[in-house]
Amino acid sequence: MPTRDEKVITTVCQDHCISACVLKLYVKDGVITRIETDNGQEPQFRACQKGRAYRQYVYHPDRLKYPLKRVGERGEGKFERISWDEALDTIASQLKRVNETYGPLATIMLTSSGDMGRLHNQGLIDRVLTGVGGYTGILGTVSDEGSWFASMASLGSYEAGFSGRPSFSKARQVIMWGFNPVVTRRFMSMRHLGHLKDNGAKMVAIDPKYTETAALLEAEWIPIRPGTDTAMLVAMAYVIIEEKLYDQEFLDKYTVGFDEFESYVTGKADGVPKTPAWAEGITGVSAATIASLAREYATSKPAVLVDGWAPARTAFGEQFNRAAFTLAAMTGNYAVLDGSPGFGVTAAATTSLRYVSARMGGDDNPAHLNAPLRPGSVFFQRAPRSDSVLRHALFYGGGPSIAYLNRVRVADAILKGREGGYPADYKLLYMVTINWLNQYANTNKIAQALRKLEFVVAQEQFMTATAKFADIVLPTNTHVERNDLTAAPALYGYMNKAIESLGESKSQFQIAKGLAERLGVTCFGDKSEEDWLREVAADRDDIKDYDTLKKEGIQKNKLGKEFIPFGTPSGKIEIYSKDLAEMGDPNLPPIPTYIETWESISDPLAEKYPLQLITSHFFRRVHSKFEDVPWLRELEAQTLLINPIDARARGIGEGDLVRVFNDRGETIIPAQITERIMPGVVDLPEGGKYDPDENGIDRGGCPNVLTSDKPSPGGALCSNTALVQVEKADRRR
Repeated sequence: MPTRDEKVITTVCQDHCISACVLKLYVKDGVITRIETDNGQEPQFRACQKGRAYRQYVYHPDRLKYPLKRVGERGEGKFERISWDEALDTIASQLKRVNETYGPLATIMLTSSGDMGRLHNQGLIDRVLTGVGGYTGILGTVSDEGSWFASMASLGSYEAGFSGRPSFSKARQVIMWGFNPVVTRRFMSMRHLGHLKDNGAKMVAIDPKYTETAALLEAEWIPIRPGTDTAMLVAMAYVIIEEKLYDQEFLDKYTVGFDEFESYVTGKADGVPKTPAWAEGITGVSAATIASLAREYATSKPAVLVDGWAPARTAFGEQFNRAAFTLAAMTGNYAVLDGSPGFGVTAAATTSLRYVSARMGGDDNPAHLNAPLRPGSVFFQRAPRSDSVLRHALFYGGGPSIAYLNRVRVADAILKGREGGYPADYKLLYMVTINWLNQYANTNKIAQALRKLEFVVAQEQFMTATAKFADIVLPTNTHVERNDLTAAPALYGYMNKAIESLGESKSQFQIAKGLAERLGVTCFGDKSEEDWLREVAADRDDIKDYDTLKKEGIQKNKLGKEFIPFGTPSGKIEIYSKDLAEMGDPNLPPIPTYIETWESISDPLAEKYPLQLITSHFFRRVHSKFEDVPWLRELEAQTLLINPIDARARGIGEGDLVRVFNDRGETIIPAQITERIMPGVVDLPEGGKYDPDENGIDRGGCPNVLTSDKPSPGGALCSNTALVQVEKADRRR
């Protein structure tokens, strides 16, 4: 209970984990004194440790509070304080200069979705840049591009089947494939999984790492080599086909292309039966385990197969999700209220497919990533906008950008420009709430790209590794210092302002409006933040009352059970995709197919770099956010997880400093020896702070100094496809 001089303000946290959790902020004399969470009626939306520690984030001494101008070399981190007028005048002047000298394509806007709502987000700067002639836009996502591609190919949208979260009350088996909700939260909470376990469901975790979720649920752990998940799924399909455990009625009614898939699986198409024994040599999972799991999944109806995003962050990872959809369809577990088809993607909002041709492509044809839209290209303008969540923003629509870059290839585009087949020579980069250098593949290459640019802007809350490379840094406030709206499955939230902005930090709306005024852009008119929020809310006829939502902070909604049709040309689950067949790309086959990744254990490069690297998510961070919050740092240290077998072979002891390296870079980090990681694989959690020493060697444990920026054929970041070597480091290094 609040004291007499305290007030309690209800708001919602949504820090890039997709879940939306209730925060009850106790405020005294304009200062947050403590934070509690949802203790109301079920369903409860309870905050994790990061939300509970948000007070230390807001009041951290390193918060950016004033506009800054670079006075040292790019990346050196030397800045001086300037006024908002000077900062915005400088940015406006540089935008005009670049536009007039090189054209609008020379400006890139790069954003992510940390600490953003339905008003305060990247769409605001999109509107400003659109108003001065356009810019080069970015397509694709780091989190789930492989899953996105797969759902478009097989389902026709990013949301098909039953909307909302299925009940799972009767599920007899749950297979969590690359899925660790204890850390990542996302759609399915541990509470749901715990209820399933209590009701007798068998829990299975398939992952190179024994995850926190697997431990808490006492799940059967099946370790698997990174990048081989599709082979195991295909081998499970072989067992189901050979033993006639598939649901023919469901296949006939809801799918097309099963015959072609069966021909591939049984070896009729290529002479290679995809047996469990075949998969054992690829995956490291025994043939007996694969066969047993296949039988259990096919007969334990209803069963839940949760296809996480991590296996799709590998080369050819889009095949994993397509194979998962197919297995769910074969067993009749698709669109069953207590079963699931690839639940890892189907609860997300549908994404427009207008620009899918720009999302794909490979190293051999970088220009393909920026090609004009082709009416004949796969999935061209097919899926409708989803109505399952609140519209992202009133403003954001992608803008009339003349060209687009796959976000995995931005550094390559900056470094190579027109000579490398890209549409422009890039001069100006505007970044909104994105730690690009730290969180994207091939960090050292990104640093080169940042140094090449003529002008860089960063809107940030902390001096991140990326912000150190900016010419102007603009301090943005946090979601407890402004009003906004947000949404999640079963929840609409009002992100109530609890305190005044620290220092001179401003909201993203204030920044965009100030910049627009200097550029003569009138997109925001005379409307206030409150006016725009009311208009965003008015777009949803199921928001009962805006003022009530603002007062109470949340509106809990019943989960939908309506069936959302498939958006494919056939109107069914397409096990065989004619769109993909017409593309004729052997790396994007029309049926789910196992294709060996580059940098696999059989790659000749493995002789030099014999260990496979994965970059798991961390309990105390959301990517690089919260890295320096004291309470959270006490929970766990950034270390390299290595199996005892691999550690002994290298003379590495617990806590020893080790070199983790390949041809792309090197980091030095303490080793944690554990059987939670399978032999032949090491785990360096993503989000570790890039902190290069005088020799350019990272000392913060940033895994992206090791990862490749080569995208999967479907356009995805391949952060879990990388070979490395690990050696004991000289402590004098």
